[in-house]
Amino acid sequence: MKKRIGIISFFVVIFIAFIVIWNYSYQQRFEEAYIPIIVTPTGNFIPSESGMFRRFDDGGLDYSNMPVDENHQRTLKEYYDNRAYHGAPPSIPHPVTIELSIGGNTCIQCHKNGGFVEKFNAYTPITPHPEMVNCRQCHVTKNTKSTFKEFAFAKPKPPLVGKGANNAMQGSPPMIPHQLQMRESCIACHAGPSAPKEIKVTHPERVNCRQCHLPKNNETLKHIDVSTFLRQFDSLNEK
Repeated sequence: MKKRIGIISFFVVIFIAFIVIWNYSYQQRFEEAYIPIIVTPTGNFIPSESGMFRRFDDGGLDYSNMPVDENHQRTLKEYYDNRAYHGAPPSIPHPVTIELSIGGNTCIQCHKNGGFVEKFNAYTPITPHPEMVNCRQCHVTKNTKSTFKEFAFAKPKPPLVGKGANNAMQGSPPMIPHQLQMRESCIACHAGPSAPKEIKVTHPERVNCRQCHLPKNNETLKHIDVSTFLRQFDSLNEK
């Protein structure tokens, strides 16, 4: 009798656990799949844009007071050569000891706060999303420099950089020429010793990047008649 009650109790516990887990999973499906964008009267705001700066109190690198190491700066060409195409996750350019490793135990140890790695004679790039520890879900090792079979795919050209390349008008702050998903912490790529010198920002201490820099997309540009604005601006200067 006791054995029968024990077996029944075991299956009851399993059934209750199944209901709890299923209910949790069911509720999770209604939550946002990614970091939400908060709509305010002054525009859209992504909370994690300033996430990199919050790491300073947690042993992070103070980019605003960091000198430039010209001997170890990456170039923009090196930055894009490590990607299959513009916008793709960067590949892993070094050997990986454990193929199925989880980022919290391996990748994040170096790529959360960065620093100089003597083994590779380079500064570690900072990840903009250290909370995502399954790094190998998107980042793959670079095992070959060629493909197994020729194909017609060609890399799209990356955005232009330099004076006036992404500016809505002369003298205005450059617009953001790429999507922000997975790249909300701007200074992960635009500041610090591992940042490509061509896109290194001159003011990393300013946390709210979207206050001046707007995404460059059709949804934004269709509401802006730059030519009309410039004509009005020129007419004011003539007066």
